[in-house]
Amino acid sequence: MRYYRLPGGESRSDSDSLVVVDDEGDAYDLSTASDDLGSFTALARAANASDRSIDDIARDRIPDAVRRDLDDVEGNALLPVSAEEVWAAGVTYSISEQAREAESGKPEVYIDVYDSERPELFLKATPSRTVGPHDAVGIRGDSEWDVPEPELGVVLHREEVVGYTIGNDVSSRSIEGENPLYLPQAKVYDRCCSLGPCVATESVVEDPHDLEMSLTIERDEEVVYEDSTSTSEMATTCEKLVEYLRRHNNLPETLVLLTGTALVPPESFTLHEGDRVSIDIDHIGRLVNDTVVV
Repeated sequence: MRYYRLPGGESRSDSDSLVVVDDEGDAYDLSTASDDLGSFTALARAANASDRSIDDIARDRIPDAVRRDLDDVEGNALLPVSAEEVWAAGVTYSISEQAREAESGKPEVYIDVYDSERPELFLKATPSRTVGPHDAVGIRGDSEWDVPEPELGVVLHREEVVGYTIGNDVSSRSIEGENPLYLPQAKVYDRCCSLGPCVATESVVEDPHDLEMSLTIERDEEVVYEDSTSTSEMATTCEKLVEYLRRHNNLPETLVLLTGTALVPPESFTLHEGDRVSIDIDHIGRLVNDTVVV
């Protein structure tokens, strides 16, 4: 099943939201079946309390839920999950290793990362720096070379994998390439990350390592970059990334771990304000964001 978050209706305050489940093309507003199911985290808590799956909780409530139009749901989707932290993994695909070495004045720093037992993990975003579908991602005003990084996102609740989403790890390659120690400034800033359009559970994402992923960038309604890949190209499994993230690390209740990118535009390309970035991943959907300078 896929879980979307929508703005609250007229009877709800601006801070409220609705949780809609897509069950094989039929959409149901779970919030109308229970006031306690107003977020994906609330669903996960209910599943934990009953020792059942999130999908089982949703199925129990569908008979009492109001039907919604799925096209309308997808067109109005908000950030699907309130992740207290977003983490990211680097150099999990061979092309990302090549890109790091190409952009850096100190390429030897990255030589051992791709083949190392320990993955590169870093804190990517906090809630205030994360946007959802149809909102604008940011590119830094002090950067000359900026790119989107399409990634499969693993959603964790109380340290267990509960679903998958799409992430855009927007990055300044010029700042990162100047010195590896500048990585936090290249990665963490206002509107540096987008997530969405939904959280897809394991019932629809049976194998996270066998998903087609594509990136399209449009400028003035013309495609300026387009490419695709597969998560089967990952050198590190999602399980291994999650296991290392848990080590000696007190994780918040809900977080998202981005698993690295294999779609890297050429060195001659940089994002412009107003560009539209679309990321598609099999069985999850499409995440669309415009671009703004921050």
